Amino acid sequence: MSKSILLTCVTGFIAKKIAADLLNAGHSVRGSLRSMKRTQEVNAAVASQLKNPASLSRLSFTELDLTKGAGWRDAMAGVDAVIHTASPFPGAAPKDENELIRPAVDGTLQALRAAQTAGVKRVVLTSSMVAIMHKDLNAGATLGADDWSTIDHPTMGAYAKAKTLAEQAAWSFVAEHPEMQLTTINPGLVLGTPTDANYGTSLDLISQFLTGKYPMIPNFGLPIVDLADVSTAHVRALDINASIGKRFVLADSYMMAPAMVDVLKTKHADKKLPKRIAPKFMVRLLSLFDAQIKTILPIIDLELNIDNSQTRDILDIDFTPSHDAIIAAAEAVSKPVKPL
Repeated sequence: MSKSILLTCVTGFIAKKIAADLLNAGHSVRGSLRSMKRTQEVNAAVASQLKNPASLSRLSFTELDLTKGAGWRDAMAGVDAVIHTASPFPGAAPKDENELIRPAVDGTLQALRAAQTAGVKRVVLTSSMVAIMHKDLNAGATLGADDWSTIDHPTMGAYAKAKTLAEQAAWSFVAEHPEMQLTTINPGLVLGTPTDANYGTSLDLISQFLTGKYPMIPNFGLPIVDLADVSTAHVRALDINASIGKRFVLADSYMMAPAMVDVLKTKHADKKLPKRIAPKFMVRLLSLFDAQIKTILPIIDLELNIDNSQTRDILDIDFTPSHDAIIAAAEAVSKPVKPL
């Protein structure tokens, strides 16, 4: 059945793909953005993904500041459900972690309160694997939907704290308002083919590998997922009642960084890819001067497994292989021109 969906931060890397998939599924989308100046960008990106160009007529826009109350009543008018994707994803660690934490938590609660006030019960929240994986783990451990990150864990950076605290706040809100129907989607590192060249920092790691920024790389791992699978999970969650009240791991596999480079070598051997694995003592030394490297240090050489069975069983996601997601991302960042 066709629904009207409020999609927050429609300018985002993930949200643009979700918007297109919602339209292809027959829904109407009201996308929130901070400035109407970006509507043309979003229209162009979404249009490139549509099976029927006429579907674009079901995409509209509303201007919202997610941390403020103004505009939410109009944004929620006639809406059947909310997909809340908005959360800052920085290219570098901020000096004050609250620059990320407060907008993430306050924005999530603002969306939930506005939905609850408007009588909109169904909410799908874009969380992250960082809300699952930052905890004491032994090599070979399996990460699943029941795992939660520990806020004061040494691997927790500002972004991980922001996503974890925002998701915790969402589940606490729902516990206090049991009529609300929440699902969270927890993607790993989202790769694959973006809808346009305005993909922010999401593909930076692949770009850095290809451009020689790191002649050596630490032996750390990340959960990998394709953008198309992340979008599909959001859309399917809206229509599958069994997804209500659940968290979904969105990752095909947990892959070590040197293995990612090996994948890139199959198609981009001519690029300035890292040639060696950085010794642990060197990573330890660099961590004294770089906060982001410091968070990697505890997971050096830590190979983990992913349990995505709940995602496969309930949302019927047949994951794109990590290899394919990496290659698609490399092709995207290798294009010569990236518009502002």
